[in-house]
Amino acid sequence: MDKPAHDHPHPDGPPDNIFLVGLMGAGKTSVGRILARRLNKTFYDCDQEIEHCTGVKIPLIFEIEGESGFRDRESKMLSELVRRRNIVLATGGGAVLSEQNRRLLAEHGTVVYLRATVNDLWQRTRHDKNRPLLQTADPLAKLQELFVQRDPLYSGIADVIIDTGSQSLGNLAHRLEQKLAQLRPGPHSEPGDALHTS
Repeated sequence: MDKPAHDHPHPDGPPDNIFLVGLMGAGKTSVGRILARRLNKTFYDCDQEIEHCTGVKIPLIFEIEGESGFRDRESKMLSELVRRRNIVLATGGGAVLSEQNRRLLAEHGTVVYLRATVNDLWQRTRHDKNRPLLQTADPLAKLQELFVQRDPLYSGIADVIIDTGSQSLGNLAHRLEQKLAQLRPGPHSEPGDALHTS
């Protein structure tokens, strides 16, 4: 079901900055790279930028500084990246936990929520050892907990919500490109009235 997107002051055509949000395994980095190529934008991955700046992998940051230390680094990096122009940005899954981060994303671009079922996320992440939050005795239960916690936050700031399902990355990027092209300036509608497609 499609609903009108809430207003952002975009010119005709795809919006200037596009920010992808969603849980780990939703496809933000993979889809983001394809979308950036299609729209002739520069792609950034917030986690990868943090690793580049620190010289270490995300799991090591979690190990040394804890999740709170990582979140501080994430907020600082996000604050820098959202101010760039003509980009596609894949955010970390937990970036939306900060109200300040949510405000930055909403104010500086169009937010796209790549939504996937917990089972799909589990299938995509269960063999990935670079997911610190899933290094638990029951990672599937942890994913369910994260979904319940974060899904309302993703939905609350999203201009577009797209259910990823089992489609190919290329097809997903194509559908997303079509939805972004529908975004135009218009009468302000209430937050949460995202353009939603299954």
